[in-house]
Amino acid sequence: MDRWRGAVNDVPVPVFHIITMLELGGAQQNTLHTVASLDRSRFSPRLICGTGGMLDDEARTLDLPVHFVPSLVRPIRPLADVAAVRAIARILKPEAGAGPVIVHTHSSKAGIVGRVAARLAGAQPRVHSIHGFGHEAIRNPAARWLVLNTERRMAAFTNAFISVSRKNLEQGRQQGLIGDVRQEVIRSGIDLAAFARADELRAEARRELGYDEATPVVGMIACLKRQKAPLEFVELAARVRTEVPEARFFLAGDGELRGDVEAAIARLGLGDCVQLLGWRRDIPALLGALDVLTLTSLWEGLPRVCPQAMAAGRPVVATAVDGTPEAIVDGRNGFLYQPGDLERASGCVTRLLREPELRSTFVQAGLEAVAEFDQARMVSDQERLYEDLLGTSR
Repeated sequence: MDRWRGAVNDVPVPVFHIITMLELGGAQQNTLHTVASLDRSRFSPRLICGTGGMLDDEARTLDLPVHFVPSLVRPIRPLADVAAVRAIARILKPEAGAGPVIVHTHSSKAGIVGRVAARLAGAQPRVHSIHGFGHEAIRNPAARWLVLNTERRMAAFTNAFISVSRKNLEQGRQQGLIGDVRQEVIRSGIDLAAFARADELRAEARRELGYDEATPVVGMIACLKRQKAPLEFVELAARVRTEVPEARFFLAGDGELRGDVEAAIARLGLGDCVQLLGWRRDIPALLGALDVLTLTSLWEGLPRVCPQAMAAGRPVVATAVDGTPEAIVDGRNGFLYQPGDLERASGCVTRLLREPELRSTFVQAGLEAVAEFDQARMVSDQERLYEDLLGTSR
């Protein structure tokens, strides 16, 4: 791989973050926070993304160049993908001709398209962030094989890999997706102070949702898509209600499975106790309103709703997938179960609802462990990696 020229000390180095779509998700929110927070005396941040995301307008308010590329889309579409590579390469090339350019790609699709474009433009160093693996969602075997093998080839175009979890790094190495270059775990950052206000927001949030203070409340905050298994949340609610009839439940999020979720709620007769809240941005308040957070995911990177719950002082019952056990330690600050084991999941939720002292013990353990997820630490760790790659110590 060609080496890049060292940074000039008095000129901020361009940093292009490339992400497929600015939907309401952890990777997207962290990317926006990073580009907004990078030290402008050392780095000049820019953003490249597709169009049509819920966070597009938020991106437009940032004080930095934002390039929307309509051909950068999530599905595999060869003509659009080639067009996206060309469009991104055109954006990168003028900067790459003037000196080092950091290209930081996120997740599978933007990771492939962005690294090919950077290679064509001669822009480096190149950093790729893993937020879970996109090929997990691909059901077509041929398409899955194509994505996996393309990602393996991209490893040769990459100078450093970032993962939100140690487990994803391990999986990436086993699958040949990560080359013999620098590899770092940098946690998905959250605003710890904002989530520490959850108890202050509890009363008002409960009034809005129609719960009194005595009502046991269980919630899940997740997209309604296959990865998050929202139908299992509905089944979990039905089981818990059998044991705790006064319990109430909400699911905050939306997506392609909403109709299926609504049908499951009706079929199980849960219309009077399960609320679908749709997309919400007031996550600290929602966490304040509940007593137990659940997460029924089939796979993850490291779901940041888990450290959010830890910072908010709420215990978690979640599937033991990928990086989740790196935040939730079974029996210490929450309970873990294998996907599909709703007997254990419902038993754990029921126990937490019935045992406030156990909830308090888990809450304290979570508060003690959440510091590594501070969003300021996330940004500073990325800045340190950038400078190491550039060979600078400014």
